[in-house]
Amino acid sequence: MVLGPAVTDPVSIIVPAFNEATTIGPAVRSLALSAHPGVEVLVVDDASTDGTGAAVERLQLGNVRVVRAPAGGKAAALNTGIALARHDLLVMVDADTVVEPDSVHRLIQPFADPAIGGVSGNVKVGNRHGLIGTWQHIEYVIGFNLDRRLYDTFGCIPTVPGALGAFRRRAVLDAGGLQIDTLAEDTDLTVAVQRAGWRVVFEETARAWTEAPTTLRQLWRQRYRWSFGTMQALWKHRRALVESGPSGRFGRRGLVSIAFFTVLLPLLAPLVDIMAVLGLVVLDRRDTAVAWLAMLVVQAVTAVVAFRLDHESLRPLWTLPFQQVVYRQLMYLVLTRAALAALAGRRMRWQKLRRTGEVMVPAAPG
Repeated sequence: MVLGPAVTDPVSIIVPAFNEATTIGPAVRSLALSAHPGVEVLVVDDASTDGTGAAVERLQLGNVRVVRAPAGGKAAALNTGIALARHDLLVMVDADTVVEPDSVHRLIQPFADPAIGGVSGNVKVGNRHGLIGTWQHIEYVIGFNLDRRLYDTFGCIPTVPGALGAFRRRAVLDAGGLQIDTLAEDTDLTVAVQRAGWRVVFEETARAWTEAPTTLRQLWRQRYRWSFGTMQALWKHRRALVESGPSGRFGRRGLVSIAFFTVLLPLLAPLVDIMAVLGLVVLDRRDTAVAWLAMLVVQAVTAVVAFRLDHESLRPLWTLPFQQVVYRQLMYLVLTRAALAALAGRRMRWQKLRRTGEVMVPAAPG
């Protein structure tokens, strides 16, 4: 909670976009109508071929500018937006994400503390219908937002998500801007900002609604890119483990925690399932079943806590046992393949997901 006067500084919102004509309208409109004084929205059109820039211009919103940039990727588009932004508080939002009217205002309130350089918003799945959407909704609430609350407590948030995040311009410059050498430019920037001595926090009341993948193929591609990019970023910043000053302090506390909880522990987690199967075969079946059910109860309690903290209905949790059997195994495979690819030195190119533009801000979120 931020005490003291509200932060009312003007804000530049940067929206990188490549072939987002389907989704860009609702996203930009929600940003332009933000209930915060002095908002400018810069849509950086990264050489789109579907009329993305024209779609934004047809909205005829006075505080929105379209910047047409040569093809360079998301990080380059964000750097272009930062260079052209008029204000020192920078909000970055994906083109498939819509925000609530007060989200931008709430997102920047932590900047009342001059030590804070970055703020993560609370990203929710907007298209949560069907099993794939429901399971991603559960994952966002438990695996992302609950984790961010814990990381926030220990001062080592791994990622300010591209869907909704804010930075001070000075913090971004201290970090060297957004780099193009990883596929997780948001994780890379977040780690670099903290290595530069800035704090990064989670603002749970700043909510955004993003469009999640709707097919297993799209989901696999997205999570493979996320996992691979996170490993790239961790390896890139490995020198922080032996450095002195703010970088070293973050490296030995934050980088180790991030590597353990986002990579190592998930890679080892399948051993629990393997042991459960072996236990049913070679050990007492009753004891094995009781142990597995006990773990499921712990996960269910954790899920209830996470959903209550996020002010979400508990209704989707009836699918949790099935998620543990199917969805979790898929995520294990994604992470394992990404780890093997990273160890082999394989390179990846950017892969864009197909969007439907169906996400809107719910009338009564939560």
